[in-house]
Amino acid sequence: MTSLELAKEAVKAIDSKRGSQIKLIKVDGVSVIADYFVIATGHSSTQVKALADEVEYKLKEAGMSVSHIEGHRNDSWILLDYVDVIVHVFSEEAREYYDLDRMWADGEEVDISDILTAE
Repeated sequence: MTSLELAKEAVKAIDSKRGSQIKLIKVDGVSVIADYFVIATGHSSTQVKALADEVEYKLKEAGMSVSHIEGHRNDSWILLDYVDVIVHVFSEEAREYYDLDRMWADGEEVDISDILTAE
């Protein structure tokens, strides 16, 4: 599975649980941290955890193991590190506070409108 395919699977998992403001940003041209960031928002701490759990579950089903997880205890920002893809799931307040969208604005936003199904 390529890093783009992995990132899109993470997007699909988040979308299936009604995550919002989902973005896929290609950062390999501006950083050595990863190839892609997935950034999404949950509307409660319960949903933030559910979104992160769904990503981990779906990617594990696809044969991909998470390398590292941060933030499972506070449920306002959970980071799932798949080495080439980093998934950030935020509460609304945490997403606004940390503003990764602005921080990684030099990255290339990938059009994911064709894979989003939730309204």
